Amino acid sequence: MVTPERSQIGGAPELRVLALNSGSSSLKFGLYRVGSSRTEMLLGGQAESIGEHKGKFCAHNLCRNESISETLPIFSQRDAILRIVRLLAESKMAAPAAIGHRIVHGGPILRQHCLINSSVLRQLDAASAFAPLHTPSALSVIHYAQEQFPGLAQVACFDTAFHAQLADVARILPIAKEWQSEGLERYGFHGLSCESIVRQLGSRVPSRLIIAHLGNGVSVSAIKDGRSIDTSMGLTPSGGVIMGTRSGDLDPGVLLYLMREQKFSAAMLEDLVDRRSGLLGISGLDSDMRRLHEAAASNADAHLAIQMFCYSLRKQLAAMIAVLNGVDQIVFTGGIGENDAMVRETICDGLSWIGVRLDAARNQSGTNPINDPASRCAVRVIASQEDEQIAHHTRSLFLRSIGGQRPL
Repeated sequence: MVTPERSQIGGAPELRVLALNSGSSSLKFGLYRVGSSRTEMLLGGQAESIGEHKGKFCAHNLCRNESISETLPIFSQRDAILRIVRLLAESKMAAPAAIGHRIVHGGPILRQHCLINSSVLRQLDAASAFAPLHTPSALSVIHYAQEQFPGLAQVACFDTAFHAQLADVARILPIAKEWQSEGLERYGFHGLSCESIVRQLGSRVPSRLIIAHLGNGVSVSAIKDGRSIDTSMGLTPSGGVIMGTRSGDLDPGVLLYLMREQKFSAAMLEDLVDRRSGLLGISGLDSDMRRLHEAAASNADAHLAIQMFCYSLRKQLAAMIAVLNGVDQIVFTGGIGENDAMVRETICDGLSWIGVRLDAARNQSGTNPINDPASRCAVRVIASQEDEQIAHHTRSLFLRSIGGQRPL
């Protein structure tokens, strides 16, 4: 077995950490060298279309500047983990000292990033009902990682942790108290992404910050002095604004109607809300914003889907401006937020009443800041670094678990 590499630079222990970010049919991974003030990716990639005969596996070795791209059967998360293990062996890199996992939802008990033990695994399993699209696959990845890296410290990093201190006025749902006690409340998600933005801004974090994470999943968070005070997603990642295949917030009467008149079961409702709504449902074409842009000129439904998406975001941004009593900076992140200048422009055009103005050329190129100098609010595009954030937390918790002693 390869001995995990740990090093000491400038008195601060550096560790190699493997970050695993699992989706329902994908697994992103990154091997990082992590110190107290810097993080360096050594190797990274992704397994896609897990569960299919034609899965995809791609990786890039930054040390050697080598890339691979394969089409192969990836029938389960175990197959993905085995391919990552083989890649690490082929790269001849030292094994990681610890492994960090992104966990979307820890339920009402697991609110802070933590080392994984048998108790944590039981609590995660019990909380799987809160995120049935995500937690079962994440648990599988944890089990297979434990199998392939026996005895290695593993850490759970929760997307809900950043929002764990929401005040009651933002956290509590307007339902009977008996159900509140069952853990039915607003949790918020994309916390690792938000943490990474705050970390990247460092001393430049403004007092009133709004983070718009726009990807297949979409959320808007209000950050006051570096802490989350409100966010658009609620009990589950299905709530909030319009997303790729998720509806976001719906009139509860819609679901009651479908149950009562159309005899929808819970599984049918889940499929509708999570897999057949949002941009896909509106357009009837695709959930990918790039495909919708291509079709919008000749397809009215594709055009409407884009407009509804931006309209939904504009309303939520305005709500967060009200929560913060103003705004100093808006940050766009996530796949759409980082790459779609047209969406950013459409959203911000609707915020001119608050003094938000973009510089067209800078917005098109993504050159920060993308706001016009006359704008009353700074607007930036910052890449989400969820996996780097996982690596940071994993290093911190690992060192804490050994009493902060100098690694050998």
